Amino acid sequence: MKKRLNDTRYLVSVALMAAIVILLANTPLGMIQLPVIKATTVHIPVILGAVLLGPAAGAFLGAVFGICSMISNTMAPTLLSFAFSPFLAESFGGVLKALWISIGCRIMIGVVSGWLFILLKKLKVNTWVSLPIVGFVGSMTNTVFVMGSIYLLLAREYAAVKDVAVNAVWGLIMGTVTASGIPEAIAAAVLVAAIGKALIAFLSRQRQSLPKVQRGVS
Repeated sequence: MKKRLNDTRYLVSVALMAAIVILLANTPLGMIQLPVIKATTVHIPVILGAVLLGPAAGAFLGAVFGICSMISNTMAPTLLSFAFSPFLAESFGGVLKALWISIGCRIMIGVVSGWLFILLKKLKVNTWVSLPIVGFVGSMTNTVFVMGSIYLLLAREYAAVKDVAVNAVWGLIMGTVTASGIPEAIAAAVLVAAIGKALIAFLSRQRQSLPKVQRGVS
């Protein structure tokens, strides 16, 4: 890990992916129009960063995504922004819950995606098969962790803003997972496969063009 932190190319790559996360989080590019709903694309560079640079980089990129989400929900709050912004929480417990949902859950995108890709490599699964799997699972990690945490930690508050009974919250959560989470995951599978394939091929050509010493070949 220390060697990677001293690798300028690695640090520049992480910074570039972080810049893409920030760009997507703060522009309309962060949403793609599907037939029924708008799907977020902000988690795509988090997943790709985890695949190309490892789980630690993925976790950092997920944190950047989460901080952008927290700022957005603080500056332009909606009915559910209390779940993502500690500044809108009414108690210390609410602050911790909002920090977990906005940042902690997004960190898990990078952690899960990075380690899943490593596992698939160890199992010798073809990279072009691994990429859409990681894309789908990484996206569902975002949906399941965020919506699951809202259900487990803020069910009463969620019911209040939706003006429904607490026992109806589970149905609303599952409706969101089905209507939004699954289409987003399918889109992520396609995008991670397409973009990841191109990036891996590019990085492979770049590596082959380096002198043997720089490639670590004696």
